[in-house]
Amino acid sequence: MVSDLLQPRDGIPPLLSTPGEFSAAADVLASGTGPFAIDTERASGFRYDDRAFLIQIRRRGSGTLLFDPEQFRPELTHALKPVLNGQEWIIHAASTDLPSLAWLDLHPGLLFDTELAGRLAGFDHVNLAAMVEQIFDLHLLKGHGSEDWSKRPLPESWLNYAALDVEMLLELADVMAEILDNQGKLPWAEQEFEHIVEQFATVSEPAQTSWQDLKGLSTLKRPDQLVVAREMWMERDSYAASRDLAPGKVLSNKVIVEVARVLPRTPAELAHVKGFPGRSQGATKRWFRIITRALKSPRRNWPKPPQRKDGIPDRRAWASYYPEEHEVLQEIKALIDDLAADINVPGENILQPSTLRVVVWMAKHTGEIHNAETLNAVLRDYGARQWQIDQVFPILSATLLD
Repeated sequence: MVSDLLQPRDGIPPLLSTPGEFSAAADVLASGTGPFAIDTERASGFRYDDRAFLIQIRRRGSGTLLFDPEQFRPELTHALKPVLNGQEWIIHAASTDLPSLAWLDLHPGLLFDTELAGRLAGFDHVNLAAMVEQIFDLHLLKGHGSEDWSKRPLPESWLNYAALDVEMLLELADVMAEILDNQGKLPWAEQEFEHIVEQFATVSEPAQTSWQDLKGLSTLKRPDQLVVAREMWMERDSYAASRDLAPGKVLSNKVIVEVARVLPRTPAELAHVKGFPGRSQGATKRWFRIITRALKSPRRNWPKPPQRKDGIPDRRAWASYYPEEHEVLQEIKALIDDLAADINVPGENILQPSTLRVVVWMAKHTGEIHNAETLNAVLRDYGARQWQIDQVFPILSATLLD
């Protein structure tokens, strides 16, 4: 019978927000034993970047502590780095939390990702609440994950929710390790966890983005469309950064791409573009000036359609322009799907779809993959772990190598 877990067993911890509180809390964490269960709450839907506005840490013998880093980030790093760095962390969906922790110069030595463990173990649902309910018959109180965590003061209900996110992580990791071990998949998981740690080991600040990262940009083919998209993106980015706003709050990617596609000739036409805030005359005039400026700029400076760095065509072009390669790709996908069903692991966790496209392209189009050695080398170059190579190599070699 499922029971509700409505609040932490030890009550809602206080929110720690000063250097003195950070230092005292670090001593409490250092006195505990075993790995650290860690989670973060961020506000990328509201703020310019994805930095953490709340950090939850739980350890046996220490309990749960909640940290408010925003006003004293260097001091928080100074307090927590000697205690946390190089230790074992337990995180659910670690790739979403590790960047904001790395920006604070906090890095694990070892990692156990309970969400990824659930995928490898064949769980149908791998969100934290579903896994806790399935294993412990406990229903976690949820509902505040998409809030603006930069807001202060934080409501008590939000702090309760945040504390519950680490309440069962230590126990969940223990059970998942046992399940994976019984399935013979624990070495696979360890390779995955090590790969994630390595991915973020040298991260110290947010990755730089550019207008070429604009989602939907590939649908724009003409230089006049691209120059408008570039100038609108750059204006949005500058405005959002200066006000610490999420860029999508200023103007969505979809609207930028649509404006660049239709190239409105008047403010009235711009105001009628789907999704554009046309009711605001100020916004309409401002963005139309940017469009006009872009189109009046020297044509020699207009961008050309960006090429993929790896030279691999966009996946949407394969069926129409590269039918032979597409047919081979679909054949291998079907075989990997069969393998996924046999070992009860999602196909995308066996081999990333992007890596599969690279392998097929280099074997069937460019000829760079022509024997077992080159196939193995490309898989490694694109980050495939040894357990993944062991699983897919027979399929790939039989299909791609003559």
